[in-house]
Amino acid sequence: MANHGLTRYIFKLLTKHEIISIGTKYYPTTPLEIEYVEMFNFTQTMLMELEKAEITTDSIFYNLLRDVGEENIPENHHFYELKPAENKIEEFALVSNIIMGSDRYLYVELSNSSLIINEFSNIIMEEKGEIVEQSSTEIVSKLLSKNDAIRVAIKLVGMGLDNGVNVRAAVGMTGAAAIERSINLTKEVGEVSGVGFTKLGGEYALVFDSNFLKSSSTTPELQNYLFIDVIDSTKFINDYGRDKLVELMTGVKNFMEIECNGKIEGYREGGDDLIARFPSKDLAIRAGLDTAWYILNNGAKIRAGIGKSRREAGERAQLADEVQISNPLSLVVFDLANGLYAYYIPSEFFRTVINLLLNKRAKLIGIFILVFILVYFMTILGYWEYSFVIVILAALYALAS
Repeated sequence: MANHGLTRYIFKLLTKHEIISIGTKYYPTTPLEIEYVEMFNFTQTMLMELEKAEITTDSIFYNLLRDVGEENIPENHHFYELKPAENKIEEFALVSNIIMGSDRYLYVELSNSSLIINEFSNIIMEEKGEIVEQSSTEIVSKLLSKNDAIRVAIKLVGMGLDNGVNVRAAVGMTGAAAIERSINLTKEVGEVSGVGFTKLGGEYALVFDSNFLKSSSTTPELQNYLFIDVIDSTKFINDYGRDKLVELMTGVKNFMEIECNGKIEGYREGGDDLIARFPSKDLAIRAGLDTAWYILNNGAKIRAGIGKSRREAGERAQLADEVQISNPLSLVVFDLANGLYAYYIPSEFFRTVINLLLNKRAKLIGIFILVFILVYFMTILGYWEYSFVIVILAALYALAS
């Protein structure tokens, strides 16, 4: 699904924001991926651009400092762009991260055999990583996120330099991808100490040619907050009762804690909002999407925001009040690079309209031609005032069918 230029243009006019995709063109291969892709396409979830990201080498490096922690990147580094990122957001890459999670493989290679490799494996496990394979000069491991993998890799490179050992590391979606990235790093930059990784489709590297001022790293505080608020909860309670709202919010709370490793903050039973904290932004987006789908299926809408602080998450959720089609939309708002984006989950009415535009365009064109001919002849015969009745009947037929 995902393309559909005409439908995206119509909703751009309605929302006054660029629509990047409707549904997703991500190709699923596992039962979990199939389930999520079907939900994206069945609900016709749209990726909306609120503030366009400008993806440049400088903005990539700024995001790296923000995500990994400026204190964890030594000043005596060289930043290389091995393959530039395209200045656009790829929706299927975002969907991949949401479904598959943020865990990444870290490949570490020593220039020669050294006992320090055992210290490396201990550090990786202390960072909640998993050793997949290890030899006298190589480690393939798995860490909780790309940012964790880059941070730990920098620490290992620093330890290697302190001990006179050249260390190359690379981060990838799989172990094989990480190894391939390490090979590319050597080809492009040489056999130097450094870390290779990707950001937003581009390929980059941090290279170090002298000892760090310090070779320790600081684990950033867990700061990925999701703020959720049920829109017009008073009307929902009047229609369905407060017990129904409690049931919905309890289901949301349990899902976040069990399925997404979230820690619930600021929720009281019977309330219509909550704040949750997650190990990664991808998990926060996944929790926001699942909540929006679940709540909408039960007759309500939410506004949700994701940020590095509780305040930032709350402010982003409030942006839903500014993006309307007669009423606030069900949005999950988050940042990408230096831009601001949202997943918009259409109501049942708009899903029907989208379905007509996407799957029954021939029928709509036929109805339009028929209505035009009838109105034309009614006007010639002097009964133009009945033209409105024909238009209304045709619209009702199109929606009913």
